[in-house]
Amino acid sequence: MWKGMERDYENGNLKTLKIIDVSSNKLTGRIPVQISVLLELVQLNLSRNQLTGWIPSNIGQMRQLESLDLSQNQLSGHLPGSMSQLNFLSTLNLSYNNFSGRIPLSTQMQSFNASAFVGNHPSLCGLPLTPTCPGDEKSKSKPTDSGGKDNQEDRAEFWKSFKPGIELGAAIGFVGVLAVKLDHPWKHLCFLLFNNVRARFSNLKDCLYLLVAAVGLLVREHVSRLGRKLKLFEPSVSS
Repeated sequence: MWKGMERDYENGNLKTLKIIDVSSNKLTGRIPVQISVLLELVQLNLSRNQLTGWIPSNIGQMRQLESLDLSQNQLSGHLPGSMSQLNFLSTLNLSYNNFSGRIPLSTQMQSFNASAFVGNHPSLCGLPLTPTCPGDEKSKSKPTDSGGKDNQEDRAEFWKSFKPGIELGAAIGFVGVLAVKLDHPWKHLCFLLFNNVRARFSNLKDCLYLLVAAVGLLVREHVSRLGRKLKLFEPSVSS
């Protein structure tokens, strides 16, 4: 009987069944996964039995379900995420089982009173039972901490690779300035070195050492030339 209409189910065809109420019996075993093919089912009451196992994972395809009562059994496991698809669900009672994990997030699931979930495993969490689940705060802060650590490593790696470039650029610039200002015969050698540095040297450090040596030679030559000029200038002052 459904809303004043009496229907007969022949040949085991129950796909148009609207209500199943087998509460307060001594039913054992698992909830058959085939129950989820009853797409027209509006009310399912399996409460106060001795059922074990878990809720079928595809229960969410029973979109017409308005009332679900699985209370006072021995069911366990996580609540299927597909339960968030039961948009017409207005009555829910999963109390006094052994469910654990996070309550699926949906407008419907969070609209029920906490009494619909009481008496389960202590690890059952999330609204409307608890504001958060264990590890939520850690998972929120972890990306920040990890991100900070990654940023530090990235900066260190950047400066590690950038520092030789700075040193090489400074050495090249210094050698270039000295070569032009002094108009030294080394000027042509320096220009040749600049033009062929990438082709001739595969090792950046070797190139850097050569440039530093060139700078040293140019500075030494400049100091010697300056010393000779000072010696030439001294007699004219004494006279």
